Parts: sequence; C-alpha cells; structure tokens
Amino acid sequence: MAGLNVSIAFLFLTVGICEVGRQLSKRLLSLGAYCCLARELVGSLQLCAGCLELRMLMEIGLWGGGFGPDVALTLLFLLFVAHGASFDGASANLTVSLQEFLILDSGLAATAAKLLAQFIGMGMGQVITKYYWSWELTDFHLIQNLMSLECSSSLRTSLSHGVFVEGVCSFLFHLAILKFHHSRPMYRVPALAATVTLLAYIAGPFTGAFFNPVLATAVTFHCSGSSLQEYIQVYWLGPLAGMLAALLLYQGNIPRLFQKNLLYSQKSKYRIPKARVAHVSGDSREQRWKKKGEKSNSELSA
Repeated sequence: MAGLNVSIAFLFLTVGICEVGRQLSKRLLSLGAYCCLARELVGSLQLCAGCLELRMLMEIGLWGGGFGPDVALTLLFLLFVAHGASFDGASANLTVSLQEFLILDSGLAATAAKLLAQFIGMGMGQVITKYYWSWELTDFHLIQNLMSLECSSSLRTSLSHGVFVEGVCSFLFHLAILKFHHSRPMYRVPALAATVTLLAYIAGPFTGAFFNPVLATAVTFHCSGSSLQEYIQVYWLGPLAGMLAALLLYQGNIPRLFQKNLLYSQKSKYRIPKARVAHVSGDSREQRWKKKGEKSNSELSA
C-alpha cells in the first residue's frame, strides 16, 4: 500500500508542478508562444510522466502489490480528469493537433510548433520519470529499474490486428472530442476521461491503447519485441487513419483539403418559395384582423 501511495503522490505532484510551469509561462511568454510551445510542452511532459508511472503500476502492481485492474483504471480515470482540467487547451497528442489543422482551427506554422513541443515534452517526461525511478523509493521502482533494461513491447498481437485496434481506439476517441468540442468543461473532461479509461480497459491487453503517436514513441518504441516499421504502422498510421475516419464521419469532409461534403447533403429536401411564404403570412395577417373585427362588432352589438 505504501508503494501505491508514493505513486499517487508522484502523479499529482507532477500535475501540480506542471501547473506552476503553465502559469509562469503564461506570464512570461507571448500568447502565441505559450499556446504553441509552452502549453504543449508542459502538457506532454505531464502526460508522459503520468502514463509511464501508471504503466509501471499496471505491469508490476498486479503481482508485486496485489493491485487489481480496477485500481489502475480508477487512477487512469482520475489522472485524465486532472489532465483535462489542467491542460488549458493543450492536446499533447499528435493526431489531435493534426485534426485541428485539418478543420482550420490551427495554421501550418502553429501546428508544426505544437508537434515539436510535444516531442520535446514527451522526451523530458521520459527522462524525469526514469530519474525518479532511480531513487527506488518503493519496491515497485526497484523492480522497474531491473526490468527497464529489457522492457517488453506493448504490442501483444498480430500487426494487422494491432493497426486495427489502435485505429478503432483513435476513431472513437476523436469522435468523442468532436462531439464534446463545444461542451462545457464540466461535461467534456469526465466524458473524455471515461472514453480513455474504457478504451484502455478493452484494448490495453493488445496494444497498450495509446492512440497517441508521440506518447507511444516515448513509452514503447525503445522496447524489444517488434521492429521500428511495425511500431510505426501500429502506433502512427493506425491512429492517423482513425482520426481521418472520425473526421469524415462527423463532418462529411476535411475542410483543409476540400470544401465539398462527401457524405451529407447540405440542401434541404423540401423548399417553400419565399413569395409563397410571404403570401401565406400576408393571408394569415388578414384573417387575424378579420377575426378581431368580427369579435369587436359582436361585443358592440351585445
């Protein structure tokens, strides 16, 4: 239980320190530099550090501490609620940034800056978490240090199935993002956290359920068991395909590439000519005045 408490403290301490970094960056940097660089870098660092610690608990805590999957999934949900509440608009996800570019919410230069910041933040999160593990504050971290030299791949299924799983996870995740894009944070944050938790529960045993190319690169690309080409197909091409499919299904087109709606007709099926509408509205006004006149005459005669 002490090991679990240390991990929980690390997770929320990371969120707190990253929040301080966000507030300082917001004061010291311009709005553009903060949104495109600092916010994405800090958010990616926070996401990577939290996911690495949770992955360690899922792999070692099951047999080393007797923790069931319910503990890890509960922590995952709470962590993504904290991420959603503190990210301040950052995505910390390559496919989300590309989706914003494709729907004209972000320009090319801003998107490139976001992707660069995400890679740097993920790398920093990986280094910081491994340094924290080297302190060996718990038995879990001691075992993790021994296993880190020969870590196993998160891809525990065939290549085609892995691409399909990551693609479907990305498809559902991006549909949820598009659906709750304009919702209030009090609804959007827990809905997205619940979506991530459910997908991790279903797809985690097969691919780790990353559906985030940058996060997968930092967490599992260095592990043996699969080639770089297989990793790229599963953890890069799969999520990208899922994002494009979600965008096409939700909007019917990709605004950055073409304006024509490929799936849904924009024209109304039934149209009433404007002159006809005006004529009908005029008739209705005359009928109302006639009714009022008849009513007033009947009252005078009475």
